Amino acid sequence: MTDPTPTDLPTDPRQLLALARPLAEEVAARLVASLDGAGPAVTSKSTATDLVTELDTWAEAFLTERLLAARPHDAVQGEEGADVTGTSGVTWSIDPIDGTVNFVHGLPGFCVSIAAKVDGRPVAGVVASPLHRDVFTATLGGGAFRNDRAIHVAEPASVARSVVGTGFGYDPDRRRRQAEVLTRVLPRIADIRRGGAAAVDLCSVACGRLDAYWEVGLNDWDHAAGALVAAEAGARVGGLAGEAPSERFIVAAPQVIWDDLVALLAEAGADAV
Repeated sequence: MTDPTPTDLPTDPRQLLALARPLAEEVAARLVASLDGAGPAVTSKSTATDLVTELDTWAEAFLTERLLAARPHDAVQGEEGADVTGTSGVTWSIDPIDGTVNFVHGLPGFCVSIAAKVDGRPVAGVVASPLHRDVFTATLGGGAFRNDRAIHVAEPASVARSVVGTGFGYDPDRRRRQAEVLTRVLPRIADIRRGGAAAVDLCSVACGRLDAYWEVGLNDWDHAAGALVAAEAGARVGGLAGEAPSERFIVAAPQVIWDDLVALLAEAGADAV
């Protein structure tokens, strides 16, 4: 099956974005307002470091309800368990709070991420990072924007001069292996940054704050919107063998350093953790 284009999609991506953006911004504002109080109730999921708050579950329920009220035949998938089957051909992929650890600690980097997908491919996406005062948006074939201004990836001179973002899994053994990968990668790049939210990291590549980014173990809702923003800003986004981004691996980088970065990551065993 060929990739969808804006002219043959079931709904104009611009209309999908127009629906999702104000909802993401509304939730983001609620999250910031909550930081002034006692803070949300916090529990854990897969491990003690995999946090979830009452606002994660509230935000996902709110977004699901509002999206389906506007488009009742769409499907919805979310980090906190939303799983609604649809018939329209559009699936919403929601991360109500990407970077929950940042949110719990009041650190910049948490965000609200919403993507609309057709045939598994994101066609519209918004990432609202409120403490950065950033709203990143993109539509398939329509470019990428930060606060309504067009953005583009950086053009680093080489991998050796690139600042690269990454993230770590929740499983302690995977973290240990990821640390070993870093010992192989770090001496051969300019520096590493760990922001704590995949969607924001991908958008940071899109606007040139990071030169590149990689991670393993992400779910679709972690990267769907951010990957579209990065791709529309000129990044190449995929796996080490050129496949689509997946839970196994995702890397985003300008084409000018793609081959060298992928070779470095493969040599370091970055996809084997």
